[in-house]
Amino acid sequence: MKAIGNIHLIWRPGKGSRRISVGTIKKSASEGIRFQYNQEGVEEAKASGFVHFEGFPDTNKIYTENVIEIFGQRLMRSERPDLQEFYDFWNIDLSKKEDKFYMLAFTQGLLPTDNFEFLAQFNPVDNLSFVTEITNLSESQISSDKVSIGDVLRYELEPTNLYDKKAVKVFKHELYLGHIKLIHCNVFHKTNKQFNLIVQGIEKNGVLKRIFFKASL
Repeated sequence: MKAIGNIHLIWRPGKGSRRISVGTIKKSASEGIRFQYNQEGVEEAKASGFVHFEGFPDTNKIYTENVIEIFGQRLMRSERPDLQEFYDFWNIDLSKKEDKFYMLAFTQGLLPTDNFEFLAQFNPVDNLSFVTEITNLSESQISSDKVSIGDVLRYELEPTNLYDKKAVKVFKHELYLGHIKLIHCNVFHKTNKQFNLIVQGIEKNGVLKRIFFKASL
C-alpha cells in the first residue's frame, strides 16, 4: 500500500470558510497522472464565487496532459534561500524532493495569494508522518500562550459529526483546539494504531491563528 492515495484540490472562499473538494488528482502506473473536477463540489463552490484553477478551464473534462507540471508550479523553487527550512517544516524525505506528486501531497501547495490547497488522501503505512493543520481556530479565539511549538496534542475520532463522519477533534490536554483538516482526517479512521501529534508551527496575534502539527504513526 502506498502512503499517498488521491490528492484533492480544495477551495474555499476565504479564511474561516468551509473547505470544499473541487477536484481530484489521481496517479496510476497505467494511466499516469490525471485530474478531474468533482462536479458536486464545483457546483457548491460556484455559489461562493469559485473560478476554475488556472490551466484547467473546462470543469467537465478529464485532464491527462501536463497535469503535474501545471500543479507543480505551486511548489517551492529550488533556488530559494530558505529551502532547507521549508523541507524541514514539511518533514520532506529528501530522496523524493524531485517527485512533484509527492511534494504536492506533503506540502499542500499552499500560496498566500489564492484560496486553493492540495490535501492528500493518506494511507496508514508504517512510519507514515505528515504535517497538517487545525481548522476552526478563527472561531475558537484561543489565547496565543496556550500552545507552543513542540507541544504534544491528543485527538478523538468524531463519527457522529453531522458534516463529516471522518471528523477528528484535537485537544491540548482538555483544551479543545479544533478539528483536523478535511481529507487529512480520513487516515485516522483507517487504523487502530495511535498517531503521535506534535506542534510544528504556529501563527499568532494575541490569539492562535494557525496551528500546524506533525502526525506520525
